[in-house]
Amino acid sequence: MSEFRGVTVVKKANIYFDGGVTSRTVQFADGTKKTLGIMQPGEYEFSTGDAEIMEIMAGELDVLLPGKSEWFGVKAGESFNVPANSSFRMKVKTVSDYCCSFVKG
Repeated sequence: MSEFRGVTVVKKANIYFDGGVTSRTVQFADGTKKTLGIMQPGEYEFSTGDAEIMEIMAGELDVLLPGKSEWFGVKAGESFNVPANSSFRMKVKTVSDYCCSFVKG
């Protein structure tokens, strides 16, 4: 899906790591939400309450998920799942465009 219809976009940006990662929150009528953002090259660690599906629209990065000892690569057109109530690490290699979908459990 290349666009979302009938949504509310929160004007205030989410800014992390001194601007290394930024996003906007998109809210849907059914109460679900997503964030659309950009990650600059660098290393980042995020914590999440809800499970997430991270879809990479452009760029390339490596990910280390909780409980795993090996990093794996993700590039444009690919996605990965993050379990609820966890932390995960990313090594962003190139400017990366992403869509994060929050999954209520």
